[in-house]
Amino acid sequence: MTNLPRAEYPRPQFNRDAWVCLNGEWKFDFDDARVGNEEGWHNGNKDFSKRIEVPFSFESKLSGIGDPTFHDVVWYRRQLEIPKSFQGKRVVLHFGAVDYEASVWLNGQLVATHEGGHTPFHADITDALQANGDNTLVVKAVDHGTDVFLPRGKQFWEEKSRAIWYTRTTGIWQSVWMEAVAPVHLQKVKYVADIDMNEIQIRSFVGGFVQGTKNVSLSVKISFAGEIVSEDTYQVRAGEESRKIKLSGLNDHGMDRYWWPERPNLYDVEYVVSVDGAEVDRVTSYFGMRKISIENGKFNLNNRPYFMKLVLDQGYFPDGNLTPPTDEAIKLDVELMKEMGFNGARKHQKVEDPRFLYWCDKLGLIVWGEMANAYDYSEEYVRRITKEWQEAMDRDFNHPCIAVWVPLNESWGVPNIQIDERQQQHAMAMYHLTKSLDPTRPVISNDGWEMVATDLYNIHDYEWRREVLEDRYGSVDKAVSAMPANRRLSVGGHEYDGQPILITEFGGIAYKKSDWEGWGYSGASNDEDFVERLRNVIQPLIFSGVVQGYCYTQLTDVEQEINGLLTYDRKPKIPLELIKAINEGK
Repeated sequence: MTNLPRAEYPRPQFNRDAWVCLNGEWKFDFDDARVGNEEGWHNGNKDFSKRIEVPFSFESKLSGIGDPTFHDVVWYRRQLEIPKSFQGKRVVLHFGAVDYEASVWLNGQLVATHEGGHTPFHADITDALQANGDNTLVVKAVDHGTDVFLPRGKQFWEEKSRAIWYTRTTGIWQSVWMEAVAPVHLQKVKYVADIDMNEIQIRSFVGGFVQGTKNVSLSVKISFAGEIVSEDTYQVRAGEESRKIKLSGLNDHGMDRYWWPERPNLYDVEYVVSVDGAEVDRVTSYFGMRKISIENGKFNLNNRPYFMKLVLDQGYFPDGNLTPPTDEAIKLDVELMKEMGFNGARKHQKVEDPRFLYWCDKLGLIVWGEMANAYDYSEEYVRRITKEWQEAMDRDFNHPCIAVWVPLNESWGVPNIQIDERQQQHAMAMYHLTKSLDPTRPVISNDGWEMVATDLYNIHDYEWRREVLEDRYGSVDKAVSAMPANRRLSVGGHEYDGQPILITEFGGIAYKKSDWEGWGYSGASNDEDFVERLRNVIQPLIFSGVVQGYCYTQLTDVEQEINGLLTYDRKPKIPLELIKAINEGK
């Protein structure tokens, strides 16, 4: 078994001191015959035959099992030790992500169920705890390995990876943990920054608050670079309170306090909930003051035109699959992207671990938040993706690094959108649903082609000849009338309407620099050839005058794909400073 210290705090934007990490060794078993419920495995009496290292899925090497074959039903068990410091408080159990359906029992009592493979859930387990301290936690996970109507991202529905599809992830793949909270506690907050008015709106949601609860107050202290800029205490009279707070020293001439990838300034926040004057809950958090807008067909960051230089990041790791081996590995990916001259990442077909978003907030990297799509369309698919996308947006809303939402990509889940009005309406619904939940960020209806209503006009183009790219993106008319993937860019009566034009997948140059065998969209024979090919696809977009941003495919090699700028184990194929120079137009 491995002994990896995946013990970092899983929710760094909403931090409490009283918590316990439950990652590590759990008992585990497959249930291929699907007899676990009937035989009462949830009661904790089954002698599981395997051990697994949580939070790694059994398909990964780091789980200690490394079995990539189909096992759609799996079970986990471990004992829970409740710290003495938790006494007198409510105990909340958290799961970062379990793919795809989860049922959770404590001491034989069902305490939680959840559907959706990429989003978190929690349960108050206080009333199910045993007074004698003998507590058995059991988790059942059900995946649907061959279901093409499942929001699955890059997980393949066949046993062996091929083409653009990778190894599946079944069961627990993000951190498991528990925390202690008072009966009345801060449940969550939502931030909306307004740099034009120098204000931050804070919506606070207080859990355990019921009508008639008296003398509940919330103190909010905001600091910048260690200096307190605002401090206030107010009465909590409902489950949700909202305040707009003026921030001193923040104006157009003081842009050093805005959040930029180049200057990722963050404000620290401390919340204290009190009941009858006594503190019952303390949470630390942060936010960034930044604005995303589209003005006169230009993408703006903080009211300034901003050229996005993104890299496509699949978020896979050689030994952990969807789960990074360590927090240091997450941070390293962000640092490598910045060293190569990219100012952002498009997380591709994966709702990423909050620790990744934390490091992007902290180190300064724009992120496009993208849903893991299904492959085909059905009513059941619509129900699944709509629910899970709302959960993903709610989880990640506060991160200043997230600049754009991408609910659909390349007509995945809507393969007949060109001619099928239902699928067009679904893409429209996802676009408007996203905007109804977050009016502060642009939304892409269908990244790459066959767009309906969309805030950015995004094109996928793996052309490798410089002269073709220079001509194609030399004018708006040529750019929006091209069909680089032999797909229409707009469908359903929609046309280009002055949106910013971005090339959000391109490049994909295969270059073998490790033991990995694989493919790419075009190939390089040596370092010099690779540099020249990179220059030939990136620089026509930089100098286009029409294109306002790009996303290069891709950050790393992944399984059978060798079109990364880095190998699968994160080794640069060429010096990072050469890639940075190309991104700078040199």
